Amino acid sequence: MAAESAAGPKPEILAAFEAAKGFMPVHEGLALYAAAAEAAALGLPLLEVGTYCGRSTILLADAARAAGVTALTVDHHRGSEEQQPGWEYHDPTVVDPEVGRMDTLPAFRRTLHRAGLEEHVVALVGRSPQVAAVWGGKLGLVFIDGGHTDEHASGDYEGWAPHVAPGGLLVIHDVFPDPADGGQAPYRIHQRALASGAFAEVSVTDSLRVLRRTGTGI
Repeated sequence: MAAESAAGPKPEILAAFEAAKGFMPVHEGLALYAAAAEAAALGLPLLEVGTYCGRSTILLADAARAAGVTALTVDHHRGSEEQQPGWEYHDPTVVDPEVGRMDTLPAFRRTLHRAGLEEHVVALVGRSPQVAAVWGGKLGLVFIDGGHTDEHASGDYEGWAPHVAPGGLLVIHDVFPDPADGGQAPYRIHQRALASGAFAEVSVTDSLRVLRRTGTGI
Protein backbone atom coordinates (compact mmCIF):
# COMPACT_ATOMS: atom_id res chain seq x y z
CA MET A 1 0.00 0.00 0.00
CA ALA A 2 2.88 2.35 0.72
CA ALA A 3 4.23 1.81 -2.79
CA GLU A 4 0.86 2.72 -4.24
CA SER A 5 0.67 5.94 -2.21
CA ALA A 6 4.14 6.96 -3.43
CA ALA A 7 2.55 7.75 -6.78
CA GLY A 8 0.91 10.73 -5.13
CA PRO A 9 -2.13 11.51 -3.02
CA LYS A 10 -5.59 10.68 -4.31
CA PRO A 11 -7.55 13.62 -5.78
CA GLU A 12 -9.74 13.98 -2.71
CA ILE A 13 -6.69 14.23 -0.43
CA LEU A 14 -5.04 16.80 -2.66
CA ALA A 15 -8.31 18.76 -2.75
CA ALA A 16 -8.50 18.70 1.06
CA PHE A 17 -4.89 19.92 1.24
CA GLU A 18 -5.59 22.79 -1.16
CA ALA A 19 -8.77 23.76 0.72
CA ALA A 20 -7.08 23.84 4.13
CA LYS A 21 -5.77 27.07 5.64
CA GLY A 22 -1.99 27.22 5.45
CA PHE A 23 1.04 28.29 3.48
CA MET A 24 2.61 25.27 1.77
CA PRO A 25 2.42 25.32 -2.07
CA VAL A 26 1.10 22.24 -3.84
CA HIS A 27 4.41 21.19 -5.44
CA GLU A 28 6.18 21.28 -2.07
CA GLY A 29 3.26 19.35 -0.62
CA LEU A 30 3.67 16.65 -3.25
CA ALA A 31 7.36 16.35 -2.36
CA LEU A 32 6.44 16.08 1.32
CA TYR A 33 3.89 13.38 0.52
CA ALA A 34 6.45 11.38 -1.45
CA ALA A 35 8.89 11.59 1.46
CA ALA A 36 6.20 10.58 3.94
CA ALA A 37 5.11 7.61 1.82
CA GLU A 38 8.72 6.41 1.56
CA ALA A 39 9.45 6.89 5.25
CA ALA A 40 6.21 5.21 6.32
CA ALA A 41 7.53 1.96 4.86
CA LEU A 42 9.88 1.79 7.88
CA GLY A 43 6.81 1.04 10.00
CA LEU A 44 7.45 3.95 12.36
CA PRO A 45 5.41 7.09 13.13
CA LEU A 46 5.74 10.24 11.03
CA LEU A 47 6.03 13.50 12.98
CA GLU A 48 5.73 17.15 12.06
CA VAL A 49 6.64 20.18 14.13
CA GLY A 50 4.34 23.10 13.35
CA THR A 51 0.72 22.06 12.81
CA TYR A 52 -0.97 25.44 12.31
CA CYS A 53 -4.38 24.50 10.80
CA GLY A 54 -3.41 21.07 9.50
CA ARG A 55 -2.70 21.67 5.82
CA SER A 56 0.47 19.56 5.66
CA THR A 57 -0.85 17.19 8.33
CA ILE A 58 -3.35 15.93 5.76
CA LEU A 59 -0.53 14.64 3.58
CA LEU A 60 1.39 13.01 6.41
CA ALA A 61 -1.79 11.42 7.75
CA ASP A 62 -2.81 9.98 4.39
CA ALA A 63 0.66 8.49 3.83
CA ALA A 64 0.58 7.12 7.37
CA ARG A 65 -2.88 5.62 6.85
CA ALA A 66 -1.76 3.84 3.68
CA ALA A 67 1.17 2.23 5.53
CA GLY A 68 -0.66 1.44 8.76
CA VAL A 69 1.36 3.83 10.91
CA THR A 70 0.46 7.01 12.81
CA ALA A 71 1.07 10.67 12.03
CA LEU A 72 2.03 12.88 14.97
CA THR A 73 1.88 16.67 14.92
CA VAL A 74 3.33 19.05 17.52
CA ASP A 75 2.17 22.62 18.10
CA HIS A 76 1.16 24.89 20.97
CA HIS A 77 -1.48 26.36 18.60
CA ARG A 78 -0.84 29.94 19.75
CA GLY A 79 0.85 30.87 16.47
CA SER A 80 4.47 31.59 15.63
CA GLU A 81 6.03 35.05 15.66
CA GLU A 82 5.03 36.07 12.14
CA GLN A 83 1.39 35.07 12.80
CA GLN A 84 0.82 37.44 15.72
CA PRO A 85 -1.29 40.64 15.39
CA GLY A 86 0.44 43.27 13.30
CA TRP A 87 2.60 40.77 11.43
CA GLU A 88 2.38 39.68 7.79
CA TYR A 89 0.83 36.25 8.31
CA HIS A 90 -1.70 37.16 11.00
CA ASP A 91 -5.19 35.76 10.45
CA PRO A 92 -7.80 37.27 12.80
CA THR A 93 -10.22 34.40 12.10
CA VAL A 94 -8.08 32.07 14.24
CA VAL A 95 -8.02 34.33 17.30
CA ASP A 96 -9.96 33.04 20.31
CA PRO A 97 -12.21 36.03 21.20
CA GLU A 98 -12.56 34.89 24.81
CA VAL A 99 -8.83 34.96 25.62
CA GLY A 100 -7.67 37.31 22.86
CA ARG A 101 -4.92 34.98 21.65
CA MET A 102 -4.48 32.83 18.60
CA ASP A 103 -5.86 29.30 18.82
CA THR A 104 -5.49 27.22 15.68
CA LEU A 105 -6.49 23.95 17.36
CA PRO A 106 -10.21 24.17 16.44
CA ALA A 107 -9.35 24.94 12.80
CA PHE A 108 -6.91 22.03 12.77
CA ARG A 109 -9.55 19.63 14.08
CA ARG A 110 -12.02 20.79 11.45
CA THR A 111 -9.39 20.26 8.75
CA LEU A 112 -8.82 16.65 9.79
CA HIS A 113 -12.53 16.00 10.15
CA ARG A 114 -13.27 17.26 6.65
CA ALA A 115 -10.48 15.10 5.24
CA GLY A 116 -11.65 12.00 7.12
CA LEU A 117 -8.26 11.58 8.78
CA GLU A 118 -8.93 12.14 12.49
CA GLU A 119 -8.26 8.50 13.41
CA HIS A 120 -4.80 8.54 11.85
CA VAL A 121 -3.35 11.55 13.68
CA VAL A 122 -2.20 12.14 17.25
CA ALA A 123 -2.08 15.85 18.05
CA LEU A 124 0.57 16.73 20.63
CA VAL A 125 -0.41 20.12 22.03
CA GLY A 126 2.54 21.81 23.66
CA ARG A 127 5.87 23.48 22.98
CA SER A 128 8.16 21.43 20.79
CA PRO A 129 11.19 21.15 23.15
CA GLN A 130 8.97 20.06 26.05
CA VAL A 131 7.24 17.39 23.96
CA ALA A 132 10.54 16.19 22.51
CA ALA A 133 12.01 15.87 25.99
CA VAL A 134 9.39 13.26 26.93
CA TRP A 135 9.31 11.45 23.59
CA GLY A 136 11.22 8.18 23.70
CA GLY A 137 10.64 6.38 20.41
CA LYS A 138 12.20 6.34 16.96
CA LEU A 139 10.48 8.09 14.05
CA GLY A 140 10.44 7.30 10.35
CA LEU A 141 10.16 10.97 9.43
CA VAL A 142 10.55 14.30 11.19
CA PHE A 143 9.20 17.36 9.34
CA ILE A 144 10.39 20.66 10.83
CA ASP A 145 8.08 23.55 9.97
CA GLY A 146 7.69 25.42 13.24
CA GLY A 147 8.90 28.80 14.45
CA HIS A 148 11.48 30.50 12.23
CA THR A 149 13.68 32.15 14.81
CA ASP A 150 17.07 30.59 15.49
CA GLU A 151 15.91 29.69 18.99
CA HIS A 152 12.87 27.79 17.78
CA ALA A 153 14.41 26.17 14.70
CA SER A 154 17.44 25.03 16.68
CA GLY A 155 15.20 23.75 19.46
CA ASP A 156 13.13 21.75 16.99
CA TYR A 157 16.24 20.28 15.36
CA GLU A 158 17.97 19.44 18.64
CA GLY A 159 14.78 18.00 20.12
CA TRP A 160 13.58 15.87 17.24
CA ALA A 161 16.44 15.05 14.85
CA PRO A 162 17.93 12.55 17.34
CA HIS A 163 14.72 10.50 17.04
CA VAL A 164 15.02 9.98 13.26
CA ALA A 165 15.62 6.25 12.78
CA PRO A 166 18.49 4.91 10.64
CA GLY A 167 17.37 5.32 7.03
CA GLY A 168 14.59 7.67 8.14
CA LEU A 169 13.98 11.13 6.71
CA LEU A 170 14.46 14.64 8.09
CA VAL A 171 12.43 17.20 6.14
CA ILE A 172 12.94 20.94 6.62
CA HIS A 173 10.63 23.61 5.21
CA ASP A 174 11.38 27.24 4.31
CA VAL A 175 15.08 26.71 3.59
CA PHE A 176 16.26 29.87 1.82
CA PRO A 177 20.00 30.09 1.07
CA ASP A 178 19.52 33.72 -0.03
CA PRO A 179 18.48 36.02 2.86
CA ALA A 180 16.49 38.10 0.37
CA ASP A 181 14.07 35.19 -0.04
CA GLY A 182 13.27 34.54 3.61
CA GLY A 183 14.47 33.93 7.15
CA GLN A 184 17.71 32.06 7.62
CA ALA A 185 17.02 29.89 10.68
CA PRO A 186 15.72 26.86 8.71
CA TYR A 187 18.67 27.21 6.33
CA ARG A 188 21.08 27.18 9.26
CA ILE A 189 19.68 23.95 10.72
CA HIS A 190 19.75 22.44 7.21
CA GLN A 191 23.43 23.30 6.94
CA ARG A 192 24.03 21.99 10.44
CA ALA A 193 22.40 18.66 9.56
CA LEU A 194 24.58 18.27 6.46
CA ALA A 195 27.74 19.25 8.33
CA SER A 196 27.01 16.71 11.06
CA GLY A 197 27.70 13.79 8.75
CA ALA A 198 24.55 12.17 10.10
CA PHE A 199 22.31 13.24 7.19
CA ALA A 200 22.60 13.29 3.40
CA GLU A 201 20.38 15.35 1.15
CA VAL A 202 17.88 13.36 -0.91
CA SER A 203 15.87 16.03 -2.71
CA VAL A 204 15.27 19.76 -3.08
CA THR A 205 11.86 21.17 -4.04
CA ASP A 206 11.99 24.96 -3.82
CA SER A 207 12.25 25.62 -0.06
CA LEU A 208 11.62 21.99 0.99
CA ARG A 209 14.68 19.85 1.76
CA VAL A 210 14.58 16.09 2.33
CA LEU A 211 17.54 14.45 4.10
CA ARG A 212 18.15 10.82 5.03
CA ARG A 213 19.83 9.63 8.20
CA THR A 214 23.06 7.95 7.11
CA GLY A 215 25.02 8.15 10.37
CA THR A 216 24.71 8.73 14.08
CA GLY A 217 24.26 11.97 15.99
CA ILE A 218 23.04 15.38 14.84
